[in-house]
Amino acid sequence: MISVKDKKKESAIKLRGRVFTGTVLKAKVHKSAVVTWSRKKLIKKYERYEKRRTKVNVHNPIEAKEGDLVKISECRPLSKTKHFVITEIMGKDRTFMEKMRMKEEGRMKATEREITHKKEEQEKKDAGSKSKDNKSVTG
Repeated sequence: MISVKDKKKESAIKLRGRVFTGTVLKAKVHKSAVVTWSRKKLIKKYERYEKRRTKVNVHNPIEAKEGDLVKISECRPLSKTKHFVITEIMGKDRTFMEKMRMKEEGRMKATEREITHKKEEQEKKDAGSKSKDNKSVTG
C-alpha cells in the first residue's frame, strides 16, 4: 500500500486500487479538482469503438493547476464524490491549452455576434418608430 502525505497534515491517505492518468479540467475549489481522460468503448453490434470521456472529482493535496497532466490513484472515500487522489504532476497537457484557447475564441465571437444582432434589432425599432412618427404628423 502506497500513501500520499498532505502538505500541511501529518496523516497520510492510503492508496489502493486503480491508477489513471488524466488532465485537470477544473481546480477552483480548495484541495479539490476535476480530472478527465478519454477512453475507447467497444460497440459489439457494429464492431467499432467510440470515444468516451470520464470525469472524476479528486482530492488535490499537491495543488495541481488546470491543464496539468496528473496521475491519480483510488483511495477510501474522502467525501460524497471524491474517491481518488492526485499522486503526481507529470507536466502540462498541450492539447488542453489549445482547446481552452479555441473555446475562449468561440465565446468571444459569440458575444460579438450577439452585440451586432442587438444593434441591428435596435436600429430596426428606431427606424420603425421614426416612420410611425412621420405618418402621424402628416395624417
